[in-house]
Amino acid sequence: MARPTRYGRRGVTAAAALLLAPGSPARAEPIAVTFDDLPVAGPSGPIGNSRTLTQHLLAGLRRQHIPAIGFVNEVQLEGPERAQRIALLADWLDAGMTLGNHGYSHLSFTVTPTEAYIADAARGERVTRPLMAARGLIEHFYRHPYLETGTTVDARSRFEAWLAAHGYRVAPVTMENSDWRFAARYDEALARHDPAEAKRIAAAYLSFTGRAVAWYRAAALDLLGRRPALILLLHANRLNAASIDALARVLRHHQLRFVTLDAALTDPAYAIADTYTGPNGDQWLTRWALTLRRPLPWSTLPAVPDWIAAPRRSAPQRDQTAHRSG
Repeated sequence: MARPTRYGRRGVTAAAALLLAPGSPARAEPIAVTFDDLPVAGPSGPIGNSRTLTQHLLAGLRRQHIPAIGFVNEVQLEGPERAQRIALLADWLDAGMTLGNHGYSHLSFTVTPTEAYIADAARGERVTRPLMAARGLIEHFYRHPYLETGTTVDARSRFEAWLAAHGYRVAPVTMENSDWRFAARYDEALARHDPAEAKRIAAAYLSFTGRAVAWYRAAALDLLGRRPALILLLHANRLNAASIDALARVLRHHQLRFVTLDAALTDPAYAIADTYTGPNGDQWLTRWALTLRRPLPWSTLPAVPDWIAAPRRSAPQRDQTAHRSG
């Protein structure tokens, strides 16, 4: 989840607090659903596992009428199964989704020299861009790994000049649900052949997602005085592949409607200047708060359950709240 900014903390306003009740009547706002770390995030195992994950995820997205975009790390294509891994990207395009550049090897811009970072971004389009062009599509979104956009004005400006010269637009994030934390525990449970524990983790994930969605909607309203289009960051992992139908129900329950990333970015909020430079990989509500010099309600931000966030040492105690929510 996002970290507090230097402008402090305060509680949500009464108007924003009303949105914390998911059943409160309100106009549905748009949300774009995005996936990082394609073809597959986390341990992939044999190519057959990656193919199954991709098929299940894409089938769910189509079933739920979600026009998603996936951001690719082309380093994952290397090796003896290269053709099969490229075919997974083709599956995304054939399912009506689109793709973007997430850097070749998911480098941190905070610790990587600018020229090396640019070279990695350029290497990250060698397969994806022609694959899209063959279908009449243009790869025009770049998402910074770790959402790190540069530690200095010079570094940021030089990379943004490269992006502009190559036809890219930055893909922001304005909502996330720490799915990677839950996915790590989910993968561990599957590796132990413990389907009951995997089911419990998935239930906790969906419960937490509902709380996170309510917080981001309320925080956005509190910050901007209206409900903007939102952009959700997810990862192409086994947890989301198994949970995509339920995840879509959570988002709809919280009065969100699915749109493309291009459509979400037509919201005027995305014209707010983002001038942050530094080591933090913050989502865009935090960046807008810095620009507008307004606080976000960090005191109400949901926390990932300790039994999910902490490294596994032994079988965790059963979390009764998460168990009931499933």
